[in-house]
Amino acid sequence: MSAVLAAGGAPSAYWYLTRSTGAVALVLLTMVVALGIADVRRYSSPMWPRFVVDALHGNAALLAVVFVVLHIFTSVLDGFAPISLAAAVIPFVSEYRPFWLGLGAVAFDLLLALVITSLMRGRISPSAWRAVHWLAYACWPIALLHGFGTGSDARGSWYLLLTIACTAVVAVAVVARTLGGWRANPRGSALALAGLGAFMLFLVIWLPNGPLERNWARRSGTPASLLGHSAHAALAAPGRLGSVRLVLGDAGAPDADHAEGAQ
Repeated sequence: MSAVLAAGGAPSAYWYLTRSTGAVALVLLTMVVALGIADVRRYSSPMWPRFVVDALHGNAALLAVVFVVLHIFTSVLDGFAPISLAAAVIPFVSEYRPFWLGLGAVAFDLLLALVITSLMRGRISPSAWRAVHWLAYACWPIALLHGFGTGSDARGSWYLLLTIACTAVVAVAVVARTLGGWRANPRGSALALAGLGAFMLFLVIWLPNGPLERNWARRSGTPASLLGHSAHAALAAPGRLGSVRLVLGDAGAPDADHAEGAQ
């Protein structure tokens, strides 16, 4: 996300909290989705009985919601980018990177639906619960795209390694589930594998031409006023240019490049 650039150009504490809570939420969400897709309850044992696996799945989902809520509040409190609480729940209404922030709102809404229907499972029909449950799993790829589209760490090695690890975990879960149920549902299994392959191919093509590109901050919908403010801060304190770039989540917005050339 972003941070308040003080006179010295230092990011705020909220910015660090936003980044860390978002990363933890992605890890927890990966755990929830992988456990659900792989249906590891089938593989329960005396050491890992079914109720333990169910509890792990449910508690990870609740904990993911907690970290997503913290991620939202710290983003709003940071104050550098015009992000409101409404934009965290209502998709595509934000002034700041509306599409990519909107994906985060969609993922949050789906995650809430997953948790609420799970808590009310005894009061709704099994078919309705199952439909919402599987639909909610879409929050993982949507959240992943949100992180790349709005995050300031998309070009960072640690974030790329984290997302690769999370993607690998989900991919293994999908492959295990589809191969295990191929005989029972060959068409559904083939569609699941095709969907996984298409998503991974999309990431391979999109990332180098999207968030990993030098001018992603401008292309992603960052308001011109923020780009201009950051470039001004870089000119006023050239030694802080690295912080300005990190705040924007873009190592080469045109304004920042001009600022660097003026040093």
